[in-house]
Amino acid sequence: MSERPGRDLEATRRALAAWLDQTLSAARDVTVGELNAPGATGFSNDTLFFDLAYTSEAGRVEESLVLRIQPTKNQVFPDYDLGKQIGTMQLLEKTDIPVPRILWYEPDGAALGAPFYVMARIEGRIPTDNPPYHVGGWLPEAPEAERTALWWSAVETLAAIHRLDWRSVGFGFLEEPGGGRVPLAVQLEQYRRYLEWAARGKRHPTCEAALAWLEGHAPAGEPTVLQWGDARIGNMIFRRGRCVAVLDWEMVTIGSPEADLAWFLFLDDHHSRGVGAPRLPGFPSREETIARYSEWTGHEVRHLPYYEAFAAFRFSVIMMRLAQQFVALGLLPEESDFETNNIPSRMLAEMLGLPAPAEAMAALG
Repeated sequence: MSERPGRDLEATRRALAAWLDQTLSAARDVTVGELNAPGATGFSNDTLFFDLAYTSEAGRVEESLVLRIQPTKNQVFPDYDLGKQIGTMQLLEKTDIPVPRILWYEPDGAALGAPFYVMARIEGRIPTDNPPYHVGGWLPEAPEAERTALWWSAVETLAAIHRLDWRSVGFGFLEEPGGGRVPLAVQLEQYRRYLEWAARGKRHPTCEAALAWLEGHAPAGEPTVLQWGDARIGNMIFRRGRCVAVLDWEMVTIGSPEADLAWFLFLDDHHSRGVGAPRLPGFPSREETIARYSEWTGHEVRHLPYYEAFAAFRFSVIMMRLAQQFVALGLLPEESDFETNNIPSRMLAEMLGLPAPAEAMAALG
């Protein structure tokens, strides 16, 4: 059993079993199996696998499910809207975008100490973040043809998300109340607040300089689509090279399609060049990806370098919070400079011709 830091999995299992027993009021013999954390789970929430069995009027039911619990401390994001994630997935269930089926949502924190939801478990494999999939995990052992198919299926799925008529599907709730500002301006302001919150009164010269550059070079006249927000193959489930589920809608918003494409490409670059490793054979090139994406969406990619800098900046801010979590969990010493000096921040400095993060911090004295 994989134990989540700070969470008693057996106590959580008992509490979940009691909640399900009450929720499935017409069922008998409700049994909740052992909770297990997937090896590649992230730090923005608790993700736990379990098996559920019960007897209904139709007979015995057995399901493999996923429990996701909203974070209550050391959270990655300043605002965490579990209801928005669930609403997004429920809307996408009505489209061709493959997402897990939401079974139950509990907005009250009484049962498990925080709001949570339960969704169906989709069988398949997810490219690993730790180790990065170009270095370890199952992808290096996969056939080259499967890696090629996986990549194109991921790009095809991203293009399908961007082709959605997001207003008619029901995503108008993602628009800024009152309107008046373009989505990019809204996002830059959100990340300015995020940076201030994550920095906790400390300086981060690389992110500060990058934000000033992003605000001063924002492109205009961009189309608005549904943005996944965390678009990457590490948030997809694949079977035999085909995407069968799109996960993690915590960062969903509306804005330029190039923001998602840039995040998709930047995270792949982070998992290869960023860690000093070559891309695996079979993965299509950046140029091929952009061309195929443009063909599938009809969108001419014009401002990708800007949005890749935005991706590096966003990931650098997120890494600040992750570094703080690592220290809190004892995974890093308190004197570590990982909060400001990490792969995304070094890549960000390189992109914009800024001093290396370690040098920038040293210059502050």
